Amino acid sequence: MQLKPYARILAVALSLAFVAGCSSSGGTQDGSMDGTRSGSGSGAAGSGVSGSQVGGTGFGSGNGTASQEADGRIPEQRTIYFEFDSDRIRSEFESVLAAHARYLSENGSTRVVLQGHTDERGTREYNMALGERRARSVERFLSVQGVSPSQIEVVSYGEERPAARGQNEDAYAQNRRVVFAY
Repeated sequence: MQLKPYARILAVALSLAFVAGCSSSGGTQDGSMDGTRSGSGSGAAGSGVSGSQVGGTGFGSGNGTASQEADGRIPEQRTIYFEFDSDRIRSEFESVLAAHARYLSENGSTRVVLQGHTDERGTREYNMALGERRARSVERFLSVQGVSPSQIEVVSYGEERPAARGQNEDAYAQNRRVVFAY
């Protein structure tokens, strides 16, 4: 019995299936910069980024999450941002994470997918791992706040789904994020 021709065909078929599974559509992330799906933001060249979100530390300053928590709705801000090459949660996003933790704790049947993203610098493999580390750090924060692990799923997209195109610090800063997908 000769297996070499079959082994070759199988190897080619598996290689094609792997490449097809790894290909990227090149699309952008659903939703606007703050993680909402309304897309009603204005400014920043039509990218859905408001003026308070562009540049340095303007990301995610408190935007009324307390009133949203009181009526049991999902917190409006669904994206948090990270420093370059870091998975450490920035202090300005702890209140956002706490709001999500409260919501998830109060709604035990609700599930969330934590989508980890990176900017385009670094290898694809490194960025996939960094995106996962970022999402896992958010997962740990939520777990410490009492959210059940069964409510959380972690996915890393690495650099594959950029929120902003470009090779400048503003674009990079918008792409270093974790998005809450309910």
